[in-house]
Amino acid sequence: MLQPPHSSLVAAVPAPRVPARDRDQEAPWHTEAVCRRDEAGLFFAPSKEPTAARLSREEAAKRVCARCPVMVECREHALLQPEPYGVWGGLTAAERRVVLARRRRRDLELKKAARSASTIAAAG
Repeated sequence: MLQPPHSSLVAAVPAPRVPARDRDQEAPWHTEAVCRRDEAGLFFAPSKEPTAARLSREEAAKRVCARCPVMVECREHALLQPEPYGVWGGLTAAERRVVLARRRRRDLELKKAARSASTIAAAG
């Protein structure tokens, strides 16, 4: 979710889906985000939100993300920033932390494997 809408009464008009390779390379990815037409409250938790309400809201936000043509770009943005709050690219903040931890572990394993390979090559 990028910015809250200017009015909750604005009708949501579905944007035509355009494959990523056909999009104008100059336009920012978020101009096509489906969440631009939805309430910000769906993607960001109110203070002291009960667990059941949070889970329900997050699932609704994920359903919006699932139909978004720029979900992958949004997710990568949230992982690279990293965005600490809200649902971005179909992932909650906790889910993004897990993805980032897995990426860090994978990167460390790849570096170890590369060092091992270069040591073996030098010795061989």
